[in-house]
Amino acid sequence: MAILRGWMPIVICLVAALLAQLYLKPFLITTMGWDFAAKLLVDVGVNIILAVSLTMVNGFTGQFSIGHAAFMAVGGYVAAAIMYYGSYRLVGNADLAGGELSSMIVGRGAPLATKFDLLFLVALLAGGLSAAVCGYLVGLPSLRLRGDYLAIVTLGFGEIVRVLIQSQTSDVLYDPEEIDRVPWYSLATKLGGSLGFSGLPFYTSMFWVFAFMFATLLVAWRIKSSTYGRAMLSIREDEIAGEAMGVNTTQYKIRAFVLSAFFAGCAGGLFAHTVGVQLNAGELGFVKSFDIIIMVVLGGLGSISGAVIAAIILTILPEALRSVASYRMVVYAIALIVMMIVRPKGLLGVHEVWERSAWDWLLGKKKS
Repeated sequence: MAILRGWMPIVICLVAALLAQLYLKPFLITTMGWDFAAKLLVDVGVNIILAVSLTMVNGFTGQFSIGHAAFMAVGGYVAAAIMYYGSYRLVGNADLAGGELSSMIVGRGAPLATKFDLLFLVALLAGGLSAAVCGYLVGLPSLRLRGDYLAIVTLGFGEIVRVLIQSQTSDVLYDPEEIDRVPWYSLATKLGGSLGFSGLPFYTSMFWVFAFMFATLLVAWRIKSSTYGRAMLSIREDEIAGEAMGVNTTQYKIRAFVLSAFFAGCAGGLFAHTVGVQLNAGELGFVKSFDIIIMVVLGGLGSISGAVIAAIILTILPEALRSVASYRMVVYAIALIVMMIVRPKGLLGVHEVWERSAWDWLLGKKKS
């Protein structure tokens, strides 16, 4: 029964992701005619992964990292290189060759999955692991810092990643023969430079986004309710007291940082292979990091469900304001300012939406 309890949520998440791909996507696109709604759901899912993953650092351990988009960029470029050049070396082009699991098109007549779906999964995990390694390398020395000092270090790391990708990589290769001749380790420098990585196949679908989104939520929840999570929360509440109780604060902060970076890297891989996106490091700088921070702060530092709600709102709100395009960002900014004045600790504070204390908090019956 213990094994069943451990694996059952994972199975349920995979089935839910599969049902979304096979039934929700055709319903939105074919029945409702909402191609844009299907694409918006994918964007919402990616932002939920980013917001919840950053919550593991900023919310659970109380640190202030503002370079989260850098891990997204690392994961995105690693996944893009594997998928693009791997496809060229397998079949001589980078056209979409996956099954129904990796398509936002209805009625392709493709099998459910192909070897390219497996390659895409490998690319996403490789992107996440690469970002996790960067998180460890950055976190090991810098997480001994606190507050503003840590924020400056993570911001600097984000800018270093952006500048290196834009200045130290060259144009993408398009000639199959040239790609075959170039050693695989040299292909890692052919990422588009300042022009961006173009020609990527659009493998991101509802299945992959929902699967990784559910995985992120499941991991975050299990960590928060575990002894590891309680150790992390003790760091957020009082780091000195946590150390006095035997908590290795630096070790726990590094673990949170690495795990957060892993999921950000996976989200970067999903973002890179989304329809209508050309991967460009310039779009994954500190502005993108601040967008993710806003989601975390608006939802409530330490609240997983709050980060989910904020990610949904802040993804849909700019699109809902397109009818007033000239004033869209002004209205968006005013809404955020009003929200933070009314709810300075976020929508749910440190609570979860299923807790009674969260509703007391929302109704103003109880102080957090």
